[in-house]
Amino acid sequence: MVEPFRVPLDEADIADLRERLRLTRWPEAETVGDWSQGAPLSYVQDLCRFWGEEYDFGFAARVNAFPQFRATVDGVGAHFLHVRSPEPDALPLVLTHGWPGSVLEFLDVLGPLTDPRKHGGDPADAFHVVAPSLPGFGWSDKPARKIPRVAALWDELMTSLGYDRYGAQGGDWGAAVTNALAGVAPERVAGVHVNFVPVRMGQDDSTPDERRAYADLEEFRRTGAGYSAQQGTRPQTLGYGLTDSPAGQAAWIAEKFWAWTDHKGHPEDAVSREKLLDAISVYWFTATATSSARMYWENNDRDLSRITVPAGISVFPKEIVRPSRRQAEQRYADLRWFENLPVGGHFAALEQPALFVEQVRGFFRLVR
Repeated sequence: MVEPFRVPLDEADIADLRERLRLTRWPEAETVGDWSQGAPLSYVQDLCRFWGEEYDFGFAARVNAFPQFRATVDGVGAHFLHVRSPEPDALPLVLTHGWPGSVLEFLDVLGPLTDPRKHGGDPADAFHVVAPSLPGFGWSDKPARKIPRVAALWDELMTSLGYDRYGAQGGDWGAAVTNALAGVAPERVAGVHVNFVPVRMGQDDSTPDERRAYADLEEFRRTGAGYSAQQGTRPQTLGYGLTDSPAGQAAWIAEKFWAWTDHKGHPEDAVSREKLLDAISVYWFTATATSSARMYWENNDRDLSRITVPAGISVFPKEIVRPSRRQAEQRYADLRWFENLPVGGHFAALEQPALFVEQVRGFFRLVR
């Protein structure tokens, strides 16, 4: 059963957040002059001051401006945005976010994707967009879930909405779900487009770009993957601090925006402070630090199986994994679109919405 939904936000919860921020017990400052030990004290203090004193808490209103629903699918309550196009021949498209993201990543691209005529595009590129909150994230339920099961939920959701043929797009965990959909429902999935592409890479890869990408990946594994190890092994222990401390939750997420966006020194060069706090606020007010972290614990065995449906890949320069076309073709048997973008990072739809829309339109134009 599909029921309309609106994101709730209680003034008492905002007051509680402000009081917790006011009572934060801060650690001493880092002993380096950069982010190499993590988010700097002065940065996190200023971000939290802004959160408690200047931020408008408008994330709920911003997502409530779009049609959204909850449905029980295979026993799991799933929250999703469902924005239908005015174009009758629009292609249904399921967009899936990752961590530390949410459906708010897609708010700036929903208009151009669903109504290109209104946004200076070709109406032939229109989509009916469904953007679900992953289980354990946002306003969906918090069950245990392997990626193939999430893909099966999405396929059941799409068919229940009357979409017998659809496209799928995702980044981060959303890319894993998107790839899994290709195996779960190849007869219904018109094509998959991803902006995060786990593939097999090695230090003996042949081109300078491949070797550079591998070196960057190794540096990430050496200095940037601690969050993944913690969430993949002891998510419950981590969750106590993040669920109780808004300063801790803010630092945990903001550091990833610093590490993974295409910026010039601060995350706000790539994503506005308001949008950064929108992202953090979703996790805080839904208390999903622990349940979202469990995604790593439940899916430690990353699937790199071959994808046979038509595929498109967009590689943004600050993404963690940046395969070459040659490497991508070893996994994607029918790779019809591959582009390296000049700007952007891990949160592609949020950082570069116009480029993201251009890439999604370009690939799916080939498989409609």
